[in-house]
Amino acid sequence: MASIRPQGNRYRAFVKVDGRRATKVFDTKRAALAWSQEQEAQLSGAQLPDKTFGDACQRYSEEVTEAKRGGRWDRIRIARFIREDPITKRRLQALAPADIAEWRDARLKQVKPGSVAREMNLIAAILEIARKEWGWLKENPMRDVRQPPKPKGRARRIADEEVEALAKAFGVWDSLEIETQRNRIGLAFLFALETAMRSGEICALRWADVHLAERYVTVRTSKNGDSRDVPLTSRAVEILKALPLGFQPVFGLEASKRDGLFRKVRDSVKSIKDLHFHDSRAEAIWRLSKKLDVLELARVIGHRNLSSLLIYYRASAAELAKRLG
Repeated sequence: MASIRPQGNRYRAFVKVDGRRATKVFDTKRAALAWSQEQEAQLSGAQLPDKTFGDACQRYSEEVTEAKRGGRWDRIRIARFIREDPITKRRLQALAPADIAEWRDARLKQVKPGSVAREMNLIAAILEIARKEWGWLKENPMRDVRQPPKPKGRARRIADEEVEALAKAFGVWDSLEIETQRNRIGLAFLFALETAMRSGEICALRWADVHLAERYVTVRTSKNGDSRDVPLTSRAVEILKALPLGFQPVFGLEASKRDGLFRKVRDSVKSIKDLHFHDSRAEAIWRLSKKLDVLELARVIGHRNLSSLLIYYRASAAELAKRLG
């Protein structure tokens, strides 16, 4: 039900429908009454609010992303949606699967399928919140839109010669130097090869989470939101011992700066092509799979889906025959 109450020289409108409330102040009683009637219709489901997809994107960015891991990247993607994509001008009530499919096909001409899939997942989340919590939609049109084909997972191995060449370029091959940020990025790369930790996890590592006597470190929050303990090889312990306790975080690095400087040094090594820092994780997993069973490996690297790890346990028919005797 709705009520209008004087508030000084203005009027405050109150609306309550099935436990859901709304209130707003107006200059005139007529405006307050008109708003109250509209709100009653919206809250009761008789009428949906006249909102655009851009309105939903903006509200999601302001209210939802702060509590999400990866919220910064969601805000960046949403800002691009609003700035560049005409679809954000579409009224939500008129937004159809065909509109999203048209956007998808146009976007595939600009970026890779993996990027489009991530953006589509974000759009689906925005529309679902608008439907379930804000009452801006009756149906989520994303449900009837196909995702682009998933690209094959990257499986870039790193040869020992490449590790040596990179370590020399970073100045950490003959000794574990720590004098410059360049040195510490090199040590972080070598540490990743020993532990299969992600770049962000390494950059966020703090001394309170390092247990050298027991030879493990604790990752407080991994990509899936869980914490985990990561065992350390002798080489990983050596790297940590080379770093002074004064650094906080341990490697004294910021993830954003790490990426740019790593690429700069990598590009100076002419023998290395198409190598990214995160390839160190896949290489480390390959190496660990030769020492740990699949359950142990999943616990160390923080994977919930065991089937995604089976690729690291594939052996050729010739290798299997040797085991059979």
